Amino acid sequence: MGTQKIDRAAVAEAALRLLNEVGLDGLSLRAIAKELDVKAPALYWHFKDKQELLDEMATLIYRQIAADFDLGAYSRWQDGLIAYNEGLRATLLRYRDGAKVYSGARFTGTDHAVSMEQHLRMMTGAGFELRQAVLAGTTSYSYTIGYVTEEQGVRPMPDEQREGYDVEERARRLADYPLTAAAGREIFTDFDRRFGEGLRVIVAGIEATYR
Repeated sequence: MGTQKIDRAAVAEAALRLLNEVGLDGLSLRAIAKELDVKAPALYWHFKDKQELLDEMATLIYRQIAADFDLGAYSRWQDGLIAYNEGLRATLLRYRDGAKVYSGARFTGTDHAVSMEQHLRMMTGAGFELRQAVLAGTTSYSYTIGYVTEEQGVRPMPDEQREGYDVEERARRLADYPLTAAAGREIFTDFDRRFGEGLRVIVAGIEATYR
């Protein structure tokens, strides 16, 4: 084993690299230590358990999103909200089980406050109350996380599909339920279009409810 010094970021970066190979269930501190060529106990200086590691991984994913996105570029709140969630989904899809890693994580540091402050300023500047602005953000975020979680359940990576999700086979098995059978094509294909359409429905709902 090597003796090079490592820090929290190096461990989290190695974990993200491994994630695409082994998935969340296969990710362990032992496997990460092997990737870094260090002894496993060395990692416990940085993370007391797997959840702390997931928090750091989610923080790195957030920083990738923030690096690719500037909310200040949007003059309409509707466009800003849609663009942010499109960017969130695109980044999560880079990683196997990306949505599971990201959801429920506690960010380390205060980096995330920058985009949150931008979002809240954008929304309150457009006339929303603070509570409405918060709900608009958390509702659209929850939609995106839930959508990507389900999407990755079907397609763990963009070029992979799990067995058992063949639309035609599903339709044959559910032939006695024609609407349910036909719905399979809407549920299990064309993820990009459906995500965008659903997001627009949420934004329209926010506007209709609060305007």
